[in-house]
Amino acid sequence: MSLPPYAFEGATALVTGAASGMGEQMAYRLAERGSNLVLVDRDADRLADVEDVLGQAYPDRVVDTYVVDLADREGVEVMVATILARHRGITLLINNAGVALGGGFTDLAADEFEWVQDINFRAPVVLTRLLLPTLLAAPGSHIVNVSSLFGLIAPPGQSAYAASKFALRGFSEALRHELANQDVGVTTVHPGGIRTRIAETARIAGAANDDQIRAGRAAFTKLLTYPADKAAEQILDGVERRKPRVLIASSAVTADVVARLFPASYLSVLQRLSPGRKGKRRPARML
Repeated sequence: MSLPPYAFEGATALVTGAASGMGEQMAYRLAERGSNLVLVDRDADRLADVEDVLGQAYPDRVVDTYVVDLADREGVEVMVATILARHRGITLLINNAGVALGGGFTDLAADEFEWVQDINFRAPVVLTRLLLPTLLAAPGSHIVNVSSLFGLIAPPGQSAYAASKFALRGFSEALRHELANQDVGVTTVHPGGIRTRIAETARIAGAANDDQIRAGRAAFTKLLTYPADKAAEQILDGVERRKPRVLIASSAVTADVVARLFPASYLSVLQRLSPGRKGKRRPARML
């Protein structure tokens, strides 16, 4: 069933990871398009700043903020119950929050690996499960799950992150097929190197030394060049058009094509295509 364009005007959107990066920029653009907002993040100070900006720029919008660690399932369940008591008309869920963790699988402690899964994969699943009855009750609703470039390819040093983003991709695709005849759309987003705070908040395997941590974060930051506001606009345009997938930045587009053509050898192909590599293999970084 083909859904009509998503209507932002007068709708209510819930956005996780809304205190910075793409989440913050989506909040601004959703308000500009006429939506009321429920914003979620674990950074209370930055979230309050976003709320202040929205209040001054869009005084007619309803903006509610909730501070929660998405790794805390009980806390998430309590938060959703509170939100639904106040906002019964949520029609857009954007699971944007995410964390990064670098390091080889043998260097990662079990709790480090699980921390990434809890936030990047399990939290979106929990939020979708809790909010889906509300979304189904409003025909024309939509769900956005932000995966990653590393939900398309899985380089070394990214076992935890790629596992979470591939899982979110698979969940999103199955959900989209299940909801196809129930008037709820699903979009999976695969961003490349978006300029966000993920490099600042990223964790490195506990077995890594200080020099490795500093070098990893510095290299990671250099890759984050695509403007978050431009990415936010592309995501919302994809929602409006009910696109099943949104690939952001040339790195994601190229990786998608190469992975489809060379499913077993895409990493070596991408390394040969990468400018300045000249055949030398460099460690993969987080995106």
